[in-house]
Amino acid sequence: MTDTNDTRPHMPLGLALRGYTGVIQHLSARDTGSALSDIELESRLIELGFVEGARVEVLHEGLVGRDPIAVRVDSITIAVRRREAMAIIVA
Repeated sequence: MTDTNDTRPHMPLGLALRGYTGVIQHLSARDTGSALSDIELESRLIELGFVEGARVEVLHEGLVGRDPIAVRVDSITIAVRRREAMAIIVA
């Protein structure tokens, strides 16, 4: 059985619009503009449940600059800033 996400282009979750669904491929915190170091940001995202293979869905966008975004990760809902979501690569 082939995973349909293998054919979808990979992109940062921070670029996804409301209603997007996908699967986390990996984390890449380089050049996200976050105030945290790359290692701190990746660690924080992992602690929140953003791990490889988890299903994600963008549920809501903030009114100002579409930030933050509410994301369902497997069975939990989390709000993250778009610049931090840029470190989450999905397909």
